[in-house]
Amino acid sequence: MRIFEEMESEVRGYVRSFPVVFDKAEGSELFDENGNRFIDFFAGAGTLNYGHNNPKITEALIEYLQHKGIVHGLDKATMAKREFMTKFRDTILAPRGLQYKMQFTGPTGTNAVETALKLARMIKRRSNVIAFTNGYHGLTMGALGVTGNYFYKDESYGSRANTAFMPFDGFLGEGVDSIEYMRKFLSDPSSGVDLPAAVIVETVQGEGGINVASVEWLKRLEELCREFDILLIIDDIQVGNGRTGTFFSFERAGIHPDMVTLSKSIGGGLPMALLLMRPELDQWSPGEHTGTFRGNNLAFVASTQALSYWDNDDMGKVVEYKGNIIEEELKKMAADFPELEPQVRGVGMVWGLELAAGMANEASQEAFTRGLVMETAGADDQVLKFLPSLLIEEDILREGLQIVRDSLTALVEKQRKMITGEES
Repeated sequence: MRIFEEMESEVRGYVRSFPVVFDKAEGSELFDENGNRFIDFFAGAGTLNYGHNNPKITEALIEYLQHKGIVHGLDKATMAKREFMTKFRDTILAPRGLQYKMQFTGPTGTNAVETALKLARMIKRRSNVIAFTNGYHGLTMGALGVTGNYFYKDESYGSRANTAFMPFDGFLGEGVDSIEYMRKFLSDPSSGVDLPAAVIVETVQGEGGINVASVEWLKRLEELCREFDILLIIDDIQVGNGRTGTFFSFERAGIHPDMVTLSKSIGGGLPMALLLMRPELDQWSPGEHTGTFRGNNLAFVASTQALSYWDNDDMGKVVEYKGNIIEEELKKMAADFPELEPQVRGVGMVWGLELAAGMANEASQEAFTRGLVMETAGADDQVLKFLPSLLIEEDILREGLQIVRDSLTALVEKQRKMITGEES
């Protein structure tokens, strides 16, 4: 590990949580340079919904490269892009009755968010944007401005300009209607909140702690945006691409956002981000918003293969089945470890187990020593985050969940010994 400490910036993060040198990966398993096996409940922070080195994707990439297919193409027309766009239209948009144009931005999610914010402000001729508590949308300047977590912010960045934050569903507790709260700010000319160009929201806040917006809340948010002529942007970068059980996370609410940002698993494991927009919102002039790596043709090839998992409703059924396993096991753990003050929340195959202060990080570290990779989420890293591949085998899923249970057992035993003084 010495070379990483000597040469890589202090900003490195995950290598500190998982301090081994990884060498190989297949499906939902990782192997370090010494051959030690780890189950992956992290999935590249949601990038690997279809697993590591998915054979269908790998074979298509090898064939494309051997054919000497275009790798870098800016926004030129290529066969790889044509096949991807056709597949996305026919497999994802058309069956859902969605009519969106797509804009390829840059290689990562924050590029899609920046594009959406810029376009919304240009169309509406307003600079303000409403975001939500605990939201996470990226760390470039505009995206950082609509990200809620103070850890990532500093006044010297000037990142909060032209952004107003409102309470996400449930943030103010039961009995407080946050939509009516927003309505008051928008309707009162003395509220201090300028009429925004757009509202940007995750239907499930991944980094924010697995906070799930209710169907009713999402419907009423859409109605509020229509009432005040505000564009609704859904950030589906982490919890889209099938993570909640439907391809888009907003499908369960039956809403129709004006724009949708996609990245992470849309590239089949390779860098790609795009913005979906209603056709009438496509008001760019040619070349007005560009990026050198907006045409990742290898990602087009990979994504075309990944999208074939959505040719029918089998994938949705798989996510529902495995999601039920996760939910059932987490609820059992919550009942069995009350001293950890557990709370369970999630949908599909994105779940969180909130624990007492400091316990989630300890549980993640303990799980890693037992051969499981999983991260934490939430403002205080208080939530164990369950984000396995959608294709994880059931036996490996259950094995990983047992490791979590064993890790919690170890933490409780450690607490007991500290209280009784046995460790001294």
